[in-house]
Amino acid sequence: MLVSPDTLAVFLPAALALNLTPGNDMLFCLGQGMRAGWRAGMAASLGIATGSLIHTLAAGVGLAALLAAHPGAFEVIRWGGVGYLVWLAVQSVRHAGDPVAAAAAGPGGCWTAWREAVVVSLLNPKVAVFMLAFLPQFVDPGRGSTFLQFLLLGSLFNAGGTAVNLLVGGFAGRIGGFLESRRAVARGLRYATGAIFLGLAARIALERR
Repeated sequence: MLVSPDTLAVFLPAALALNLTPGNDMLFCLGQGMRAGWRAGMAASLGIATGSLIHTLAAGVGLAALLAAHPGAFEVIRWGGVGYLVWLAVQSVRHAGDPVAAAAAGPGGCWTAWREAVVVSLLNPKVAVFMLAFLPQFVDPGRGSTFLQFLLLGSLFNAGGTAVNLLVGGFAGRIGGFLESRRAVARGLRYATGAIFLGLAARIALERR
C-alpha cells in the first residue's frame, strides 16, 4: 500500500479542514453560480478541480519547486491571474442586465464556466506552492514511488475540495435561479458577482507569499 492507514488517518481530517476553509477557489465558484446559475457554478467547481489536478501533477515533477525558487516567475503568473479576474468582473458588470439563467441554459454556459475556472486555478501559483508545502509532509519514500504517493494524496485532497465547491456553486446557483424573475435583483446579482471577482483579484494581489 502506497500510503499507510496511519498516514491517511492524519491526512484526511487535515485535508477536510483545509477544504472547508473559505478560499479563492470557493469564492470563484460562488461568483459563477450567482452569475449564471447552478449548472455554471458546478461546472466551475469541476474546472477548479481540473486546474488543481494539473497543479498536483506539476508539483509532483518539480514545477512548484521552480516557482518557489524564482519569485519573478511566481509574480508573473500571480499578476496574470489578477488581470484575468478583473476582466471577468468587468464582463459581469457589462452584462448586468442579462437574465441570470441565460448563460447556464445550454452547454455553452457550462463550458465557459469550466474553462474560466481552469484558467483561474492555473493562474494561481499559490496552489502549486501549497501542494509542494503540504503534500510532501505525508509522503514516505520508503513505501514506493513518491510521485504516485504525491498523485494519490493530491487526488484525495482535490476530491474533498471539489465536493465542497460543488455544494457552494450549486447553492449559489439555486439562489440565482430563484431570483431570476426579479430583473432588478438579477442585475444586483451580476454586480455582486463582479464585486466578488474584484475582491478576489484584490485578495490575490495583496497576498504575501
